[in-house]
Amino acid sequence: MNDLLIEASGLKHTYRNGATSVPVLDGVSFSLRQGKAVAIVGPSGSGKSTLLNVLNGLLVAEAGELRIFGQSSQQLSQNDWAELRRTQIATLFQDGNLISTLTVSRNIAFRAGLAGLAENGGAALMDQLGIADTAHRYPDQLSGGQRQRVALACAFVMQPKLILADEPTGSLDYATAQRVTPLFFDAIRERNVGALIVTHNPELAERCDRILELREGALRPWDLAPSS
Repeated sequence: MNDLLIEASGLKHTYRNGATSVPVLDGVSFSLRQGKAVAIVGPSGSGKSTLLNVLNGLLVAEAGELRIFGQSSQQLSQNDWAELRRTQIATLFQDGNLISTLTVSRNIAFRAGLAGLAENGGAALMDQLGIADTAHRYPDQLSGGQRQRVALACAFVMQPKLILADEPTGSLDYATAQRVTPLFFDAIRERNVGALIVTHNPELAERCDRILELREGALRPWDLAPSS
């Protein structure tokens, strides 16, 4: 059985700055398998968020080949991508991206419903992530760490194949990040989900199976101990 979730080869994308073309992705190639986590590191403005948007179908690369779950992205319509984001691809943002007018339990139930699933498992996820006592609170009544754990529950309750995480610990203080990070990786491994994690946090990156650096538009293995 093919367990490749992402196969990217030679992805290119350019932005316009007046009359000047600014290459952001310039031959990006990598793959991600089920049950594995890949970290993407790199300086601000290097194109990490652009890459995430290509991988979740919000942006179309100008050149190169992208296969998601074995399907060529060229064969996917906007409706196909929307369906994948609804049922198979979960995206995690720094701020949790929760619905402010819904309680924690209703946020989780809403996300499950979007994926066509019953709420079954939501209570267990809240218990596992240590947020069961927040079930009836609203997002603005939560700490940063609690919001991130609710976001994790929302992601995993939809039973995705792939998680795309943009700085998932970026808004957390060090102590909270230390508590939340193991929960994230435990959930990935237990559910055999693939994860692509954009981060500036080296400790988070080093928990991944592979670390790639995006610099000057291309991905390369990250040097953990660069020479001085």
